Amino acid sequence: MEEAQALQDRTVALRRSLHSHPELALELPWTQQRVADELADLPLALAQGTGCTSLIGVLDGAEAGPTVLLRGDMDALPMPEDTGVDFASEIDGVMHACGHDAHTSMLASAARLLSDRRDEIAGRVVFMFQPGEEGGFGAQVMLDNGLFDVAGRPDAAFALHQSPTIPNGMIALKPGAIMAATNNFLIRVVGKGGHASMPHLAVDPIPPACEIVSAMQAYVTRRVDAFDPAVVTVAKIRAGTTINVVPEDALLLGTIRTVSAKTRALVVQGIEDLAKGIAAAHGCVAEVEMTPGYPVTVNDDTMAEYIRGVATDLLGDDLVRVMAAPVMGAEDFSYVLNEVPGALAFLGTMPTDHSGFVAPNHSNRMVINEDGMATGVAMYASAALRFASTISARA
Repeated sequence: MEEAQALQDRTVALRRSLHSHPELALELPWTQQRVADELADLPLALAQGTGCTSLIGVLDGAEAGPTVLLRGDMDALPMPEDTGVDFASEIDGVMHACGHDAHTSMLASAARLLSDRRDEIAGRVVFMFQPGEEGGFGAQVMLDNGLFDVAGRPDAAFALHQSPTIPNGMIALKPGAIMAATNNFLIRVVGKGGHASMPHLAVDPIPPACEIVSAMQAYVTRRVDAFDPAVVTVAKIRAGTTINVVPEDALLLGTIRTVSAKTRALVVQGIEDLAKGIAAAHGCVAEVEMTPGYPVTVNDDTMAEYIRGVATDLLGDDLVRVMAAPVMGAEDFSYVLNEVPGALAFLGTMPTDHSGFVAPNHSNRMVINEDGMATGVAMYASAALRFASTISARA
């Protein structure tokens, strides 16, 4: 923690630089170069990714041992910023509203801290700077384009995700499913257009579309096991052009979140059946497009307990929380955890002056307590150091 605190000014400076220059999806050339410049004086072997603007750093220790991968994502969100901070986004309609700027900066400082302790490392540390987490499947792209070819298949993988709704400096995690799978849907309810004064001569798609929205909520509460949950949200409705026209179609767009393959399959099929059945009852046709997103993020039980131990030794019991339930957001670190035993944990960055309301991730007013970033740096470094020495001692 002392070494992480000593790097705090540098960590914050990088975070604010990235925050001011957010980039989207898989193409982050400015961010990639800024991070490469930050790491240039360290004894890392750096490799730029193919297929996306990723960056991989490899630190070889003083002796042979396991390979540990640490992940930090780099991309922002397509949304406006209304935080009022003096380092706010300089790009209209783009904001680091999920803290990926903090993740990247913490990982860069952890690379510096671990480089200073290189003689203590038994094995290898891989620093995975990833684009495209926000719906771009960036982790899968990096895997498909040879992430493990750069430094070998890791023996363990760890990641942190900051959260301004968790007390500052706290680590929260759980074994097993910690974040949800996602499926996105587009439902087009097709009727027949006509004059709004004579709806009996048309087939109005709006009433069945509204009924589908209500029925989805009842479906979740009546058909889904409460202990294997699902969230179904209709996030956008679009229909019509003016006040006196019955439109030909109505569009519903939204997302499904689940934490098991069983419930995921149940809800995906159930929503499609429900939409088609309700539409047919109104004389309409429902066209349903389901787009699968990220799978469930599953922490390896042993690795989750290991990270809990690291956090407890580093911070004490009061700043470590074992979560009772998963978070229903999705995370593409899931693809790495499908390949390698590891764990994702949440880092609390709650502002001190929140006055009872804390803007969450993906809010246009989301801010973080940068003091918590030192904890993140120390967690990344401790996880790598202790894992390597533990495995070496067993060997």
